Amino acid sequence: MIEGIVKQLDPLPPKSKLIIFGGGFTGQRIASVGRHLGAKVLCSRRRENSKGADFIFNTDKEISHEIFEGATHVLSCIPPLLNGEDPVLNKLKNQLLNSKNIKWIGYLSTTGVYGDAKGEWVNEDTSPRPQQERSIRRLCCEKEWLRTKLPVQILRLPGIYGPGRSAFESLLTGTTKMVDKPGQVFSRVHVDDIAGAVLFLMNLYSQGRNPSVVNIADNLPTNNLEVISFAAKIAKKSLPPTVSFDIAKETMSPMALSFWLENRKVDNKLLCKKLGYSLIYPNFKSGLKNCFSELKMN
Repeated sequence: MIEGIVKQLDPLPPKSKLIIFGGGFTGQRIASVGRHLGAKVLCSRRRENSKGADFIFNTDKEISHEIFEGATHVLSCIPPLLNGEDPVLNKLKNQLLNSKNIKWIGYLSTTGVYGDAKGEWVNEDTSPRPQQERSIRRLCCEKEWLRTKLPVQILRLPGIYGPGRSAFESLLTGTTKMVDKPGQVFSRVHVDDIAGAVLFLMNLYSQGRNPSVVNIADNLPTNNLEVISFAAKIAKKSLPPTVSFDIAKETMSPMALSFWLENRKVDNKLLCKKLGYSLIYPNFKSGLKNCFSELKMN
């Protein structure tokens, strides 16, 4: 619930205006929380008539200068172009550099930039060693944003889940796959905690507590079998037989396979211990309970 996120956050300063590029699953949630905290929020989509489209932003269309009038905060949720360049900076770098009111710019990146850590912990001091092409492009965009010398904060995210995008959907459609790869773990974060952390960091930045890179992840990296089994228990659904990774990989898409070829645990101590953000869903169990409660209401 939006109220649960909002109640643990401070209101944004008066006359705050947040521009969000990329109004998908995560962008829309952040937009809703921002509005509840008193900000004017404008959220982009690629096409007209898309849900939550306050303005259109894509590589073909110029945006009105009025969008930036009075903007105090900017968030980019848009992935890199295939050449590794950032689409927002490509079209709007000069406007951002000339905007006099902007206090914070966030860029949603991926913990994939850390590459394969062989199951060990990674944190913001870990040197990025991306191995997947998409993660290499993300790191290029991170560097591009930081080179602008604008008040930029890079926010690295692991697997994102939430109501409508969790283990329950595959359970209900009968498409769940129980893949067993000993020692493999994944980090994840509930979409509400992305929204909460983004707004929390936005306020904190103006107070001088402004690390350039922050991981946003929950407290409990774990393997997929545990997550799916817990969801099945809640939903009272039976599970298919477990299949070894060596067999399952033969029919995996290249994208799915790429996730299984990297193994790391994402440390959130900077966000939660040093900066003081309190996770709404500190692990997959509390997060899945929320997803199931939303599922039953639909």
